[in-house]
Amino acid sequence: QVQLVESGGGLVQFGGSLRLSCVPSGRLLPINVMAWWRQAAGKQREWVADITLDGTTKYTDSVKGRFTISRDNARNTAYLQMNGLKPEDTAVYYCATRSAFRSEGWDYWGQGTQVTVSS
Repeated sequence: QVQLVESGGGLVQFGGSLRLSCVPSGRLLPINVMAWWRQAAGKQREWVADITLDGTTKYTDSVKGRFTISRDNARNTAYLQMNGLKPEDTAVYYCATRSAFRSEGWDYWGQGTQVTVSS
């Protein structure tokens, strides 16, 4: 079965950095968009960033200037470089993908990786 596996989360101090990776397994449809979402305890899931096949990126305002999304198209792998981390960034981070057959929504989700930022 198709899976997305996130890694790179952990415990980091205020102002620290982490790099998350999203690695697919199994046979995937061609991926047009890869995205990162997050969900803090007791809060709704929040979109963080996405990147298209041609490299166009978008970010939610709260992470602009601190986070950078990138992708390796040959490996269908997405990354999220997180700098200047704040306690407000504490959440489970999820990778999601959208294929060429969809104009909205997401085909696959990962299991999530925990990011905890101490104050």
